[in-house]
Amino acid sequence: MTIDEKLSHFYDITVEDARTKAAAILEEHKEALEKMTAERKALSEENAQAQIKAETANARREVNKALSAEQLTIKRDWTKKQNELKEKLFSEVKELLDSFTKTPEYETYLTGKIKEALDFAEDDEISVYLSPEDSALAEKLQQTTGVTIQIAKDSFLGGIRATIPQKNILIDHSFAGNFEAAYKEFKFDGGPEHE
Repeated sequence: MTIDEKLSHFYDITVEDARTKAAAILEEHKEALEKMTAERKALSEENAQAQIKAETANARREVNKALSAEQLTIKRDWTKKQNELKEKLFSEVKELLDSFTKTPEYETYLTGKIKEALDFAEDDEISVYLSPEDSALAEKLQQTTGVTIQIAKDSFLGGIRATIPQKNILIDHSFAGNFEAAYKEFKFDGGPEHE
């Protein structure tokens, strides 16, 4: 083999070796780039999922906050409306009580309540009181029941009150007492409030 042939052969082998090494280096670099791309893609996907979760949780909190505020507003409005209706209802009840006190049945009612109080007192001393607005009925009720009727200092919307001093008992058949109790216990669930 001549020197030119040897040099040509050496050149071919060296170039071939360089090509093989370059191809191996390129392949290795390509694999490293693909690996980095896959890692970055996975990291970006994880970040996107985390951001989606965070945004979803934030949106849920905002919706719940808005819902709570709306529920509070609705409850406040509902309570206000209930109170208005309660006031209107009890205003009408008061008017009906006032109307009832102007009927003949009212006198019969008072007579019955006075007799109940007398029966309860038996032989004990009893004081029977009428509300000031019923003073016109006092004389007739005294004749009907045979008991002295006194006029109370304060109005109690009608009905009677009686005391039995020996037993320290107050009999309260006043409209004011029942009215106030009904007003206090009334709620819009079909009946009085139970504690």
